[in-house]
Amino acid sequence: MPEQQIQTHILPNGLTLLIEPMADVQSAAFSLMIPCGSNHDPVGQEGAASILCDWLMRGAGERDNRQLTTALDNLGIQRSEGVGHSHISLAGAALAANLPDALRVYAEVVRDPHLPEEEFEPCWLGVEQSLRALEDEPRQKVMVELKRRCYPAPWGTPTEGTLTGIEQLSPELVREQFLRTIRPGETILGVAGKVDPPAVLKLVRELFGDWADQPAADWPGGPRGPHRDHIVQDATQTQIGIAYPSVPYRDPEYYAAWGAVSVLSGGMSSRLFTEVRERRGLCYSVYATLHTLRDQAQVLCYAGTSVERAQETLDVTLRELRRLGEGIAVEELRRCQARAKSSLIMQQESSASRASSLARDWYHLGRVTTLEEVRRQIESLTVERLLDHVHRYPANEFTVLTLGPAPLEVHDAVS
Repeated sequence: MPEQQIQTHILPNGLTLLIEPMADVQSAAFSLMIPCGSNHDPVGQEGAASILCDWLMRGAGERDNRQLTTALDNLGIQRSEGVGHSHISLAGAALAANLPDALRVYAEVVRDPHLPEEEFEPCWLGVEQSLRALEDEPRQKVMVELKRRCYPAPWGTPTEGTLTGIEQLSPELVREQFLRTIRPGETILGVAGKVDPPAVLKLVRELFGDWADQPAADWPGGPRGPHRDHIVQDATQTQIGIAYPSVPYRDPEYYAAWGAVSVLSGGMSSRLFTEVRERRGLCYSVYATLHTLRDQAQVLCYAGTSVERAQETLDVTLRELRRLGEGIAVEELRRCQARAKSSLIMQQESSASRASSLARDWYHLGRVTTLEEVRRQIESLTVERLLDHVHRYPANEFTVLTLGPAPLEVHDAVS
């Protein structure tokens, strides 16, 4: 891999700028993370950040909603907006020559949004429709509700909000959230692609340098849900969600944790797929993933199956999670490493992926990892290191949530 040159600049107001020039691409991308995520939603008003994320893009500076959309389209911006627990993320990619104008537009979005009264209801309705659609997607719903039960609030609360929460929201309340939370301190801007770092730094200082900071807003904390729970739903299928504690991205053991989970669920030759689905034919879908927040993490597992085979599916899945500590074949690890290195190559070719990684790394680690560093971490994994991690962080302390006609039992032998 070519050597990466990553620059870090922290403005006096607290905004962090990360720049990675990529000589072999013609595009440039940015990822702007603003510290006003869903954790800041007041208790009982969950969904404020989700509505605000859409509302910000409904007019800014001298442009109304339509003019703003047209300006971004004319620049050829491939854009996305999203809400996380800690930040709202605004991202875009385009031809490198259009990056300066794109950043000028987004500076207005962040610093001078209209938040027009007439656009609040469409934003509200969009969030409501998304939340109601979740009710019709039991596979997604069980995993959203699983997080409520394995993480404490507000980390377990859905970033999209809740139907009861958005009912309490008004334009005035969401504007108040904007004024209370959006600030340059803890804002992270990652820029990658065919860029000139001194020119980017000069532009960002011009656009954001006089943005006044304010004290960080607190967010309310709360308990997690029960370790065992069931959501009654009259259906012919049962959805199973399982979680157990792991280590977050910032932990030195992260790559060993990633490798262990990849052995469980890293493709069609992985443990869960071959044992639970292929060999036994118990379910139509099964997977595990390492879900990491800034200071905590869980392995999240899902299985969807028929009501008749649900108990066996749960038993076998838990058994496979626990059995990982009994041994891992070298071939299993090698397959995981090969998949990961293929992903690294694709990241190397994508300015949007790199801009996002810059901002994400800074939030989680307080520094940026290069692709070469990630490659070394992956290649240094051994079966012994994975097993050592699994023995020190075994699959236990399970949180189990089921969704379907009847609850299941978590037997002592596998709980």
